[in-house]
Amino acid sequence: MNNMVKMILGAAFAVAVAFYANSIMGQETHGGFLVLAAVFGAYMAMNIGANDVANNVGPAVGSGALTIGGAILIASIFEASGALIAGGDVVGTIKKGIISPDAFDNDPMLFVYGMSAALLAAALWLNLATWLKAPVSTTHSIVGGVLGGGIAAGGFAIVSWGTMGKIAASWVISPVLGGVIAAIFLYIIKSQIIYKEDRITAAKKIVPILVALMSAAFITYLTVKGLKKVWPVIVEILSFLPQTKKPAFSVALIFGAIGGLITLFIVKPKVAKKVIGLDGSRESINILFTIPLIFAAALLSFAHGANDVANAVGPLAAVYDALSTTAVSTKVAIPLWVMVVGGVGISVGLALFGPRLIRTVGTEITELDQMRAFSIMMAAAITVVIASQLGLPVSSTHIAVGAIFGVGFLREWLDNKEAGEKQEKLQQEVEKQHALKAALAELQTVEEYRKQEALIKVQKKKVKSIKRSLRENYVKRGMVKKIVAAWVITVPAAAVLSAIIFFIIKGVSA
Repeated sequence: MNNMVKMILGAAFAVAVAFYANSIMGQETHGGFLVLAAVFGAYMAMNIGANDVANNVGPAVGSGALTIGGAILIASIFEASGALIAGGDVVGTIKKGIISPDAFDNDPMLFVYGMSAALLAAALWLNLATWLKAPVSTTHSIVGGVLGGGIAAGGFAIVSWGTMGKIAASWVISPVLGGVIAAIFLYIIKSQIIYKEDRITAAKKIVPILVALMSAAFITYLTVKGLKKVWPVIVEILSFLPQTKKPAFSVALIFGAIGGLITLFIVKPKVAKKVIGLDGSRESINILFTIPLIFAAALLSFAHGANDVANAVGPLAAVYDALSTTAVSTKVAIPLWVMVVGGVGISVGLALFGPRLIRTVGTEITELDQMRAFSIMMAAAITVVIASQLGLPVSSTHIAVGAIFGVGFLREWLDNKEAGEKQEKLQQEVEKQHALKAALAELQTVEEYRKQEALIKVQKKKVKSIKRSLRENYVKRGMVKKIVAAWVITVPAAAVLSAIIFFIIKGVSA
């Protein structure tokens, strides 16, 4: 499918959303603003699908556990399901409390301008980041958009700089936590399976435990992050559970532990049967992680749809509420049609434009196989659970990409011994050349000495070149720099765009 066809299909979705929004409020005094915000919301949702969802399925694709087509199908189904089944009923309009509601002076139209500008600015930034092959945080994009719109409406005084500081802290916390946890799990797999003489016996023992831990982590993650909307229904049916509005962390841990134990009993005989035909090679051990990776991609997509769809539809729901009630609310209900725009839009964006970022995340940062991808998926689930409980500000995008960095850097560290032997031999050659140089300085002519000096320089350059190529083979340094730079400028870039768009909308509407 060429780019023109993709753009036409994406535009068709946005037009369909616009027609539906017009049928709801098109005849009202300011109904055109709902149509405009709906188009921006559809555009934002598609960009989330194109950029953010790659983090959920990219490692599975890069490792070969899933094809791009299979990943898109699974992610589309589970993203939309997460949004529609478990997406929140209510969303905060002033994202993360970064600005004071006073910014809009209780003027609903000023608020509509700000939210519309935030949507379009975040979507434009995500679009650019996707084109540049940089996976960025959609949450930070919309935070930047709301920040810029709020500043344009009420000035810098309305910004909660303490909250912004926490968001900035997540640029470090998220990738470091994700990277460390992913590296720990990969090290466990290598030390307990790959480095053992009898890999088959080791895999038979360790793999079921690892899969059970993954199951426990994902069940805990889904309970905490994906069941908030349906929790009242669950506790009504299961009356022995604590009668709370959302699942408690202790309950999520118990669910996870039970799920992990059940998984262990199911998986253990299956792994024992599977290893019978394996030859003990690394490639054969990798096969054991394929099915868990497919489940992980599906579960991550469901949780992402349940949580991050609000990034697309939150401001749209806020615009709809402001136009309906002619008031500025800090929290609003999300109508079903708005949630459908978010869930379907994410799936459309993923199907049309997702492969670009899926390839980047899966293959262009570091080389992945199934056990490395498994470690990344584990890190993604566990880090979110830990961070949620500790109240740490984290980004799912930064966690996933940080986990990929962690896996790559661990490979580099572990394989340094082998690479070191080759480098040592070359270094010995250089030292021999140095000794020869000293002798030649006394016995040969100046011209021959210079020739030998040139040879030594060539040898030194060769050593440096091999070191660089070995490092680049593990983690593409250029990609790391580009992605980190995109992370840092996401909030200010979206904020500047939003402020510009706010003044344009306000000027045109005057």
